[in-house]
Amino acid sequence: MNSPRKGASRAADIPADVLQALSRGEIATATLTECTALDQAQLLRTVFPGLSAQTLQQADAACTLGILGRMGRIGELLLNALGAEGIAQCRNHPADTVRGWACFMVGAQPGLALPVRLSAIRSLADDGHFGVREWAWMALRPHLASALHEAIAQLLPWTASPSDKLRRFACEALRPRGVWCAHIAALKKTPAQALPLLQALRADPSIYVQDSVANWLNDAAKDQPDWVREICSQWLGDTPSPNTARICQRALRSIR
Repeated sequence: MNSPRKGASRAADIPADVLQALSRGEIATATLTECTALDQAQLLRTVFPGLSAQTLQQADAACTLGILGRMGRIGELLLNALGAEGIAQCRNHPADTVRGWACFMVGAQPGLALPVRLSAIRSLADDGHFGVREWAWMALRPHLASALHEAIAQLLPWTASPSDKLRRFACEALRPRGVWCAHIAALKKTPAQALPLLQALRADPSIYVQDSVANWLNDAAKDQPDWVREICSQWLGDTPSPNTARICQRALRSIR
C-alpha cells in the first residue's frame, strides 16, 4: 500500500533518515521524487546480498543513468543473475522499487508472446503502489508499441476489468506521447487505431481512468487536433454524462 507519510516534493527536502530507510527497502516511497532519489545500488545490495561483484559493478554503472534507464538496466541484470525465478522474489517484496524491478524483468524476458507478457505483468499493473503501476506500463510499452494491432486487441478486455488500475493501464500504456518514454509515432499519426480502447473508457466512473483517457487525447491533440475535437463532439452527443464531459474538457485543454 502507499505510505501514509507525506513525502518530499524535492530530493533536497527528503530527510536523511527517510532516504536511508527508502534505500534499504524499509518503507515505501510516498512521492515520485522519493522514487527517483533513493539509492538503488544500496537497495540492491540489501535485498540481494549474494549477487556477484560483476553484477553489482554493472548495477553501480546503471545508477548513473536516468531513472527509466536505471530501472530497466537493473531489471535486466537481475533477470540474468536470478533467472525467471527472481521475478517472483521481486514481485512479492515489500519495497515498491523492488517490485518495480520485477516489472522490468518481465519486460526483459526474451521470446515471450504478448499475451504471456501481459499476463505476467497483470498483478504488478494492479499493484497498490502508484510507482509500481507506472513501472508496469513503462516496462511493457516497447513490446506493446512494436505490435500495436495485437496490443490493442489484447488490452481491450482490460477496459472491462473491475479494477480501475487495470482499466487505466490499458489506456496509459499506449499514450501517443506518454511520460519518460519514447513516443509512438504510429499513434501520433493515426490515433484512431486506439479508438476501441478509448471508446470503452469514454464514460469510466474512475477519475484515475478519466485522467488517463483525457491525457491520451491531449497527447493526440498535439498532432491531430481536429480528430480529437471530432471524437469529443461525438462522445458528448452520444454519451452526455458528467464523466465524459470531464474527460473531454481535459482532453481539449491544449487546443481551446
